[in-house]
Amino acid sequence: MADSLTTTATEHIGAAGETIPDAYYIRLDDTRFHSTLHSQGAWNSHEQHMASASGLLIHAVQQNHPRPEVVLSQVTFEILGVIPGGEIEVTTEVVRPGRTIELIEATLSGNGRPAIRALVWRLLTGDTSEVAGGEGGRLKPPAECLPYEMESVWDGGFIRSTEFLSVEDRGPGSGAAWMRTPYAIVDGEESEPIARFLGHVDTANGIAVRQSPREYMFPNLDLTVHLFRQPEGEWTGMDARVHFGASGVGMTATDLYDERGLVGKAAQILTVRKFPER
Repeated sequence: MADSLTTTATEHIGAAGETIPDAYYIRLDDTRFHSTLHSQGAWNSHEQHMASASGLLIHAVQQNHPRPEVVLSQVTFEILGVIPGGEIEVTTEVVRPGRTIELIEATLSGNGRPAIRALVWRLLTGDTSEVAGGEGGRLKPPAECLPYEMESVWDGGFIRSTEFLSVEDRGPGSGAAWMRTPYAIVDGEESEPIARFLGHVDTANGIAVRQSPREYMFPNLDLTVHLFRQPEGEWTGMDARVHFGASGVGMTATDLYDERGLVGKAAQILTVRKFPER
């Protein structure tokens, strides 16, 4: 299959008018994949969106290291540079094995260098229902929300591939939304709900913009997610607050939901830069 692809190392399948599969990636072999136009980033057309790339990393972890008795509880994605479109490689390794706690490292590389490194903590499950609880309510359900036109703010194939619903708009830098996508992470492969959920979370930085992305750049350098409950269903709910400091650094802090309620929290650190005058 890899030999039949005519796109270059920095092109998404579909960018030159080819038929786009209903997926973000096509598998080439055990570790290599090719991005489709659905994974295209919002800042530059030749890049991938971090959301789809993070979903692929978790998909690879769950496929390469199946353990139904453990759950993903925390993951940190470090963005090491541009995430190129085209052919990429994803490798995984258990760096801290354990019966009750394990740490897995996953790396996405493109154009001969690492682009994302993820550290994934998984914990042994057990029955703690008698003490379950904590603060945190629910978002207004998707059925009661109106469409949120993300394409009016953001460019790119990934944003066009998704459906957003507005829960609440509290003004610049603060808002909540639901998100889902009909597309598979990898063409022809089933993904666990946790991989699909985490393939949405990076968009939190964009659902409550503080400044227009056509005037300022504010890409994130990382994404850290903590989960105390495994998300269910097709919708990812995000209640985000974006903060810009006075010296070029920002932060997005997000509460994460499924339709049952709060499942965890996410944070992203941002580099804030004004577009140069043209």
